Amino acid sequence: MRPLSDTIARLAAFRAAATRTNSAFDHLAELTGFESNPGNLKARVHVPTDLPDNAPLVVVLHGCTQTASEYDVGSGWSQLADSQGFVVLLPEQQRANNANLCFNWFVPGDTGRDLGEAQSIRAMIEKLVVDLGLDRRRIFVTGLSAGGAMASVMLATYPEVFAGGAIVAGLPYGVASTVPEAFDRMRGHGGQDADRLESLVRGASNHAGPWPTVSIWHGSADNTVSPSNGEAILDQWRGLHGVGLRPARSEVVDGYPHEVWCNRQGRPVIERYTITGMSHGTPLDVTNGDGVSGAYMLDVGISSTRHIARFWGLAPAGTSAPRRKPAAAAPEPVAEPVGPITQVIETALRRAGLMR
Repeated sequence: MRPLSDTIARLAAFRAAATRTNSAFDHLAELTGFESNPGNLKARVHVPTDLPDNAPLVVVLHGCTQTASEYDVGSGWSQLADSQGFVVLLPEQQRANNANLCFNWFVPGDTGRDLGEAQSIRAMIEKLVVDLGLDRRRIFVTGLSAGGAMASVMLATYPEVFAGGAIVAGLPYGVASTVPEAFDRMRGHGGQDADRLESLVRGASNHAGPWPTVSIWHGSADNTVSPSNGEAILDQWRGLHGVGLRPARSEVVDGYPHEVWCNRQGRPVIERYTITGMSHGTPLDVTNGDGVSGAYMLDVGISSTRHIARFWGLAPAGTSAPRRKPAAAAPEPVAEPVGPITQVIETALRRAGLMR
């Protein structure tokens, strides 16, 4: 274990090098100097004041039309990090890459191992692990929508890096490589069988296991990313973990169906929450201080952030994020004017993050 003086020195050096924004509600610093950035992404980070040695790292990927700070305020990840002692990395998309601020989860040049946006995120992780002495055995990734699909990319292309992942209203890895395919998959069309889905992950790297645990969250009334994608994510990972069709247990948590699949040793390796009646977004429990509601941040009485952290072993049962001064809700996306049919199609594609 590193001496306390070394930990203090590392944290002081890191904070001195970080640039913090002036926003009253932005609790993130800017991370620079990571080794490679072929995806041209920005990196934001939150490091708790009293960070323990060998702390975990959670990578959080925002959804379309969102910034890293907006998603952090809404989801409450950095708040939970303060109370539980882990670092939060929030890669951020730039409009030069995607006009709607979506991660390019379906572009082959951004979704392969050591390519594009995936490589950029991996480089950010490595810098934080080295600079802060973080625990390589406890690195996790989560995301919403396009960010959830990008979390699938990271779990598939760098499975040896992550202990676990959580995909919120996202899509499985490798199911689209063009704009039309991406649009079809989002609407639940043209899916693949479980064997093919599993083979996509096996072919993304030379890794042969063990595999990251996976937490799947989807609203049953999601009309943006069809709930069938949650089923496909489950199919993609069941074979990798060697679990069957039937869950080891089914229960109701905070009023919603929760299923858990365990490996042969009885360890939970996959879980799924179906948020009945919820549309597209991240489930929050704002009443109990977990997050701030806004566009795609939905107060439905269950905190996905808190339950995901529990599943990963980062927070004990009953833990909620400490309250901060309420932030302004993220604005609803502005509707674009309707024009000729070609403009209508292009507008729909941009809103879905499928056209740059």
